[in-house]
Amino acid sequence: MYLTMFLSSVGFSIVIMSVWPYLQKIDPTADASFLGWIIASYSIGQMVASPLFGLWSNYRPRREPLVISTAISVAANCLYAYVHVPHAHNKYYMLTARALVGFGAGNVAVVRSYIAGATSLTERTSAMANTSACQAVGFILGPVFQTCFTLIGEEGVTWKFLCLQLNMYTTPVLFGALLGVINIILIFAIFREHRVDDMGRQYKSINSDGEGSDVLDQNTEEGSIDHVAVVALNILFFVILFVFAVFETIATPLTMDMYSWTRKEAVFYNGIILSVIGIESVIVFMVVKTLSKKTGERAILHAGLLIVLVGFFILLPWGKKLPNIQWQEIKNNSIPRTAPSEMLAPYWSLPELQLPANHTAEPVGCPVTQSWCLNTPMIYLAQYISSDVLIGLGYPVCNVMSYTLYSKVLGPKPQGVYMGWLTASGSGARILGPVFVSQIYTHLGPRWAFSLICGVVVVSLLLLEEQTHLVVWPSGEV
Repeated sequence: MYLTMFLSSVGFSIVIMSVWPYLQKIDPTADASFLGWIIASYSIGQMVASPLFGLWSNYRPRREPLVISTAISVAANCLYAYVHVPHAHNKYYMLTARALVGFGAGNVAVVRSYIAGATSLTERTSAMANTSACQAVGFILGPVFQTCFTLIGEEGVTWKFLCLQLNMYTTPVLFGALLGVINIILIFAIFREHRVDDMGRQYKSINSDGEGSDVLDQNTEEGSIDHVAVVALNILFFVILFVFAVFETIATPLTMDMYSWTRKEAVFYNGIILSVIGIESVIVFMVVKTLSKKTGERAILHAGLLIVLVGFFILLPWGKKLPNIQWQEIKNNSIPRTAPSEMLAPYWSLPELQLPANHTAEPVGCPVTQSWCLNTPMIYLAQYISSDVLIGLGYPVCNVMSYTLYSKVLGPKPQGVYMGWLTASGSGARILGPVFVSQIYTHLGPRWAFSLICGVVVVSLLLLEEQTHLVVWPSGEV
């Protein structure tokens, strides 16, 4: 189940760094706003599928929804590898493929339901923390695989008899499909239904007739749940996933705009950066469990949110130097090759405004169609890397602690339904996050985008402080 959770997260993040350059390559009509919808389509599919697979697992053996959902993800990844083939509307084929990958990832609710029922009360907090760790590591390490595949290049190898291009954009999803096939084999070969009570005593074997027992237990102890705390933690989890989805979505467009990186450079360098962050996060996961026993989960969650806040605050543009301007982005020739002096008069101080002589090269720099490029200072590379390090530290802390607190609030009862709500909350965040940042970033620029993110994190900190007194753990600790 840990592996299933990890692979589900890898399916989301393994192409996150390359979606934008690949979208530009296969469909020039797509803009940064459409990128947000493509990123969000994964979570839309997951949000729709999670309750369906969760309901399925209540009445049938969990192996069935696990296998079917993983098979859907495998097929969707294969579809993504062929989105370059149609002669038109390629962006919509990519949108469909990512939505289906997300639909297959709806098995997250099944995984959490199983783990909640297969652990005793004393084991559950650790198990939920391990689950969230596997999910978070999958999100962060997915780009590591992408970075390895950049060595293949944009052209790669073409198998004409299959109409398949093996390049830096398609190979990662085919690798994801292979992992899905392996996951299905392991589910058949290794997975067994298992359920224990709160003391760790094993129930009778689970079969298709006994799967509904979770529903009965859930209803009998419903009244003991602090629903205000549940709602508050769902909101906090939404914010945590929201800011990380923003971070992953904006990384590639931001670095291409600010540092004049090509598509290949943006995918490769961001992959390296996220690889280092992945190693950092693994260390955080190892430390945070021990640290929580000394300071408590709430204090660590507070600290994690503060670190994320500082990370996004650092990303605000502070200097005076403007980014290089990409005049080639103008396709309607509204700005001629030699721009009139009256058009450029306010910007003569920018040497970057000179058009390169070679129009066949890939356009780089900040597109002049984004009006903020002409007056917003660039974000220095040191700012960007420092922010990456801080967000990579704060996100895993927040992720693990939110699941741990949520598990304690729910207490010793089966948690399938409530974990489904938490999954939907996270999916909603990954829907709104990419759409939000792509719209705000495209039209208003990084200063507005990251300022609003800082505001969201501040509100979540106030909510955590306000609602803490309502959280009563099963052990009686307030």
